[in-house]
Amino acid sequence: MEITTHPGTIIASGQGRVTVLMKVTSACSSCQAHAHCTFSESKDKNVEIDTPDWKSYTPGDSVTVIINSSRGLLAVFLAYVLPSIVILATFALLYSLRLPEIWVALATLLAVALYCGILYLCRNRLQRKFTFNLRKNNPA
Repeated sequence: MEITTHPGTIIASGQGRVTVLMKVTSACSSCQAHAHCTFSESKDKNVEIDTPDWKSYTPGDSVTVIINSSRGLLAVFLAYVLPSIVILATFALLYSLRLPEIWVALATLLAVALYCGILYLCRNRLQRKFTFNLRKNNPA
């Protein structure tokens, strides 16, 4: 089982969950010229993580956020690949029926909206699949 880790800092803790601030950097960050390049990017992300031992974390604690890599691939599939397939399949099917282009376009948009609605309705089930784990870093 391959895992992905990201360093983070606890910014809030309470009610069975902690909020972690993670600095997400692009692959360009390891390049020697990234400081002078307009393509390299770095963003701060807040992630809320449910954990039974939330009381042991305090704001400012340094942690490592851990996720199973296969879950990341599933997330990419659900967020990018499957919607693309829905768009292309709907468009191709309706266009082959020789419907007016405006109806094909509207039906394709409706299909994507329906897909997003289904994801929204399944959010609790999906949230259980995409679990993050925390590991407290030892102070240096």
